[in-house]
Amino acid sequence: MAARKLRMTFAPTARHATLDPPRLPTYPLSFTQSVPHHPSSAPMPTPPLPHDEVIPILDFGSQTAQLIARRIREAGAFSLLVHPSITSAELRAMKPRGIILSGGPSSVYEPGAPTCDPAIFDLGVPVLGICYGMQLAAHHLGAKVAPGRAREFGRANIHITDRHGLFHAIPERTTVWMSHGDQVTNLESSGFIPLATTPDCPFAAVRHASKPFWGVQFHPEVTHTPHGVDILRNFLYDICRCKGTWKMADYAATAAARVREQVGDARVICGLSGGVDSAVVAALLHKAIGNQLTCVFVDTGLLRKNERELVETTFRDHFSIDLRVVDAERDFLADLRGITEPQEKRRRIGHRFIDVFQAAAKDLKGAKFLAQGTLYPDVIESGHGHAGQSAGIKLHHNVGGLPEKLGFELVEPLRDLFKDEVRALGQVLGLPDQIIWRHPFPGPGLGIRVIGEVTKPKLDILRDCDEILLEEIVAKNLYRSTSQVFAVLLPVQSVGVMGDGRTYESCIAIRAVESQDFMTADWARLPYDVLATISNRIINEVRGVNRVVYDISSKPPATIEWE
Repeated sequence: MAARKLRMTFAPTARHATLDPPRLPTYPLSFTQSVPHHPSSAPMPTPPLPHDEVIPILDFGSQTAQLIARRIREAGAFSLLVHPSITSAELRAMKPRGIILSGGPSSVYEPGAPTCDPAIFDLGVPVLGICYGMQLAAHHLGAKVAPGRAREFGRANIHITDRHGLFHAIPERTTVWMSHGDQVTNLESSGFIPLATTPDCPFAAVRHASKPFWGVQFHPEVTHTPHGVDILRNFLYDICRCKGTWKMADYAATAAARVREQVGDARVICGLSGGVDSAVVAALLHKAIGNQLTCVFVDTGLLRKNERELVETTFRDHFSIDLRVVDAERDFLADLRGITEPQEKRRRIGHRFIDVFQAAAKDLKGAKFLAQGTLYPDVIESGHGHAGQSAGIKLHHNVGGLPEKLGFELVEPLRDLFKDEVRALGQVLGLPDQIIWRHPFPGPGLGIRVIGEVTKPKLDILRDCDEILLEEIVAKNLYRSTSQVFAVLLPVQSVGVMGDGRTYESCIAIRAVESQDFMTADWARLPYDVLATISNRIINEVRGVNRVVYDISSKPPATIEWE
């Protein structure tokens, strides 16, 4: 199989980072590692931290824990998520400027609820507890936690009684986002000073009288708390005395150094799809290890129309990487024959990808590592959250879909990043805009956009519909204002009328969303005339389709992909 030689240049620029490093199942400071669900993998050595202003965040399983880290990064300080079992000695060794305790779904008084080392509060380092984190700290420091008289979910009006320190320059009355059923009681008798109240929560924010601890019962990290970012900045700069010098280029340099440390002189195979995630991984690895990298593009038969040609052309213009193209359509479609259950589809696709990479590795001397563009939403939705508390929403072919005996050690430098953070890293690495801003395309491809059994005739119908959809979105200058747009082939047929005759043909659903981080998303309000044009073109130009519908579901409660 002929290798293709492509060219890439890198032009790092100084930008403030919003990136968060991946997590280890044992000690939480490595940027690249084997995934936690392969317990036989040995933990990586712990390199020095890339910055002298670190804010570790103990992750107690909150779905928004990563947002805390992002807000800290956006404010210019270095942050990382760590396991709640980290000891005070390990934290002290990190020389943190401050520590944050995240929210979580548990109650502190329940058996098996996640906890932390109580000695954290004796380090002399400022600690901020958020929701569950506040309750846990209060529990350790002598207060009581019990179910509240009233639960608070959603927006709540808060009255700030002490506008110094944490609430400096915050309006006396504002709105916050609550999500709790438990409350802390007898705080004042336990050495706490109340800072804010709501009608249903007398201790909506507190600080300890003698220890450097602050707690908020609400979530400042979410956008529904209008002054949440200001509160976090007050914690960073007024309380922790940070200087805000963390930059995006620091992350790129540090991640590259850690890749070099992990792989040594071994060869790395990168699963290249042409999407932004795998492209950024390839760029980062190329920066780190140069010609030790071989990229493998797999033609699964589940790709969009002309995808293979587009990927080869794009990467020929921008990369200088050993690129191998493998035609595996027959194998993938054979694996999916008769399969309708979405999780099983993802498992089979994930296993077949590994088979292809293992076969490619036989021709590559010293290939011991497999690099993937796994992102944080993939990890969370697959139930592999850092604290082990996150619910499994759906398997991703590169997370829960991997076989137990992988045969490679994984390199996943984007594992704890959101999509917008990956794009920011791509800009630092000098990737062109047409790659950075390309809409996401799932690793399982059209296999999870053909609802029900996957066959080549169904794929061909969907490819034609998807091409028309994207043509019109681009033509109407809506591509950059939407985050992801695609077509789905539904497993139903409906009656129609064409040329005065009855038809009984397939239905296509159009999905268009707007999102920043892809953990949440809202359906895009595409203009009616654009939708009309798309529908008319699909029905007129694609044989086998007589109905088009538009998906107006947000995430949550729906996911972006249908399967």
